[in-house]
Amino acid sequence: MTGPVVAVAGATGAVGVELLKCLETRKFPLSKLKLLASKRSAGRTMTFKGQEIPVEELTEESLKGVDIALFSAGSSISKQFLAASKAAGAVMIDNSSAFRMDPEVPLVVPEINPEAARTHKGVIANPNCSTIIADVALWPLHQVNPIKRIIASTYQAASGAGWAAMEELKNATRAALDGKPFQQTVIPHPYAFNAFSHNSKVDPVSLYNEEETKLLKETRKIFGDDTIRISATCVRIPVLRAHCEALTVEFERPMTPDAARAILAKAPGVRVVDDVAANHFPMPNEASEQGDILVGRIRPDSSDPSGKSLCLFVAGDQLLKGAALNAVQIAELLV
Repeated sequence: MTGPVVAVAGATGAVGVELLKCLETRKFPLSKLKLLASKRSAGRTMTFKGQEIPVEELTEESLKGVDIALFSAGSSISKQFLAASKAAGAVMIDNSSAFRMDPEVPLVVPEINPEAARTHKGVIANPNCSTIIADVALWPLHQVNPIKRIIASTYQAASGAGWAAMEELKNATRAALDGKPFQQTVIPHPYAFNAFSHNSKVDPVSLYNEEETKLLKETRKIFGDDTIRISATCVRIPVLRAHCEALTVEFERPMTPDAARAILAKAPGVRVVDDVAANHFPMPNEASEQGDILVGRIRPDSSDPSGKSLCLFVAGDQLLKGAALNAVQIAELLV
């Protein structure tokens, strides 16, 4: 594919804005860019490479002539427009959960399984943000010493729920500091100076919420290994962007922190931040607005005397590597 026509569906949303930035900063070789959004956003303009580009309403007609359609408008919209995208001859790269677990749809993290993108049948799924952030760090270790079990605790930013949640966190924090009442409308619990279980639906049978289940199922699909045992607890914290995760990982054979650190130091998309003397480890403010997954706190699991388990702490920008950047990297595999 040479000089593809690229459409961004959901262009005015938090991830859509980052998609435009990634396409520009990475010098993606597109011949034309179309910005698509809901009817209420149509008519706005957005800046790309110094030019103002109008936002069009997302319709079946608007997808005609498009080669790559970067969708970040929610599951229902992706499902609604998949047939039109395929009819237009486009490849949909979808940021929602709509197609991730469809066995016919590749679920791709370019640092892990780029070859899967070549098997697409008109749609490629972008994994969930918490899955990407964990898996980019774990994959290089898994290649050397297969992972048998993962226990994950996530600390997830407001960005995972979009611009509205980020603005609500700002406003709630101002109100709390001023001692004023504040009524939440986006997030179901008080957000300022608080932490709470991820606000996705809890399954009454497994008692895991949807975010936790995504981390389990998607990691197994991306790694191509259904035998990995995974348990996750996902929590929202009052941070604007960049998710953190505490990972306890059991390997097939013993693994030392030094060995893991050496592997991660050479891994694509990873930056080791593990300064014990300075007590400096991955933090959301350093992970924000850049593309690497920060990894640190690499240490033995003191509850496992076999030496087969390590603990790690990772941080990554949910809007970038957790969403927009990963999608653009997938698009780069197609050109």
